Amino acid sequence: MDLLFVADPLETFKTYKDSTFAMMREAARRGHRLHACEPADLVWLRGGRVVARQARTLVLTGDVGGAGGAGGAGGVGDSPAWFEVIATAELALADVDAVLMRKDPPFDSEYFYATHLLQQAEREGAKVFNKPSALRDHPEKLAILEFPQFIPPTLVTRSAAAVRAFHAEHGDIILKPLDGMGGMGIFRVGADGLNLGAIIETLNQDGAQTLMVQRYLPAITQGDKRILVIGGEPVPFCLARIPQGGEVRGNLAAGGKGVAQPLSERDFAIAHAIGPTLAARGLLLVGLDVIGDSLTEINVTSPTCFQEITDQTGFDVAARFVDALTAGLST
Repeated sequence: MDLLFVADPLETFKTYKDSTFAMMREAARRGHRLHACEPADLVWLRGGRVVARQARTLVLTGDVGGAGGAGGAGGVGDSPAWFEVIATAELALADVDAVLMRKDPPFDSEYFYATHLLQQAEREGAKVFNKPSALRDHPEKLAILEFPQFIPPTLVTRSAAAVRAFHAEHGDIILKPLDGMGGMGIFRVGADGLNLGAIIETLNQDGAQTLMVQRYLPAITQGDKRILVIGGEPVPFCLARIPQGGEVRGNLAAGGKGVAQPLSERDFAIAHAIGPTLAARGLLLVGLDVIGDSLTEINVTSPTCFQEITDQTGFDVAARFVDALTAGLST
């Protein structure tokens, strides 16, 4: 098969932990051909099709290095150690077997526009994973609202008064922006309400920005669990991202420690209830964030933690993903 990965610059990959790299490595092991581009390379012109203007055809060298390597402009022979570019050419998305949208968050305007180009490519015959319309329909903070039976007390609002009332009711709360990633912009306010006004002003921008508020979950000390759901079925191990030091955030990007562990009965119940619904909408890969028994986020743009789970448990997450991708292409 020919696979096109739409992703961040390959030169920036931290190959020792990057999940897109794990997908590429497993696909290459099975003999599939790899191509890569960035969202900025996507072009459509009337009378033509959506193309990747500077698609790079890759072979993996087996030298995973560390943080990806220095690299250069990306021409033939000008690559980090872990891959070699053997060709650079315009490539119509409908001419490959699968397009994998793996651009990291944030889901900003440019990401939004890229999903529209990818959807046009679908009209032209391309198969895109995750499905572009589903990426737009499932913002990672707000997608949980569809499943209130699994989430903690939660408020979504622009109103400072509503936030203050929520704090008065629950005492210990978490506030976060809707477009954050990696734990960015997350605040905890305890029962004393210290700095609540300043935090609301920072996130709310005088009523201009919507924010999410949730009751603080003490189980965060045992980790913010990333549960991967592939083709509607949960991987049997999750990665508990445990806050370190005085942090309230377990995100690896915020210094959290990742510890793989088997899914609990509650984890399985949440994943089995949500997974098939999301898979039917074209979400081949989903990352559920669960603290204790509560679902806090549904990640669909570029879920991670493949390598951490595989390295600690021996369960080959990338193999499960490529199996599901192959099955999805046959339907």
